[in-house]
Amino acid sequence: MSHSDSTPPLRRNRPGFTWDGVERLAYKANGEAPFRDVTRQVLFDDNTLGCQWRYFEVGPNGHSTLERHDHVHAVMILRGGGRCLLGGEVFEVAVHDLVSVPPQTWHQFRAGPGEPLGFLCLVRQERDRPSLPSPQDLARLRENPVVAAFLDDEPSQGS
Repeated sequence: MSHSDSTPPLRRNRPGFTWDGVERLAYKANGEAPFRDVTRQVLFDDNTLGCQWRYFEVGPNGHSTLERHDHVHAVMILRGGGRCLLGGEVFEVAVHDLVSVPPQTWHQFRAGPGEPLGFLCLVRQERDRPSLPSPQDLARLRENPVVAAFLDDEPSQGS
């Protein structure tokens, strides 16, 4: 297995879903986009492969940003459970589920009330910036009552 010179050949997982030498970072800058109780860790960043493998953790009742972009995500749930909005559908997600997020697809991950939702996310290193929904986009998404209930199931849209 090849790895970049800056990446150690082994990073041990520690309690609390942290890894040796990996910093727990803010998900996004405050005010950049609405989200609630999310952190990220970059576990693998390789120029040769041109990809990043990241671990996100959404706290109980928290959520990632509702967004879309040109790049693809490959997601594997590692911890907890919750729901995922993907395009015009809402899915229950649990440990070891795989979620494929196609380009330009609205998506958001929400943790359930009892425990964090933790997931690995594989993306290209070079990515476009996400787009947030316009009022017209939100109105179109809310045409589906299941999606409307998902979007309205949040006491606060602040970060």
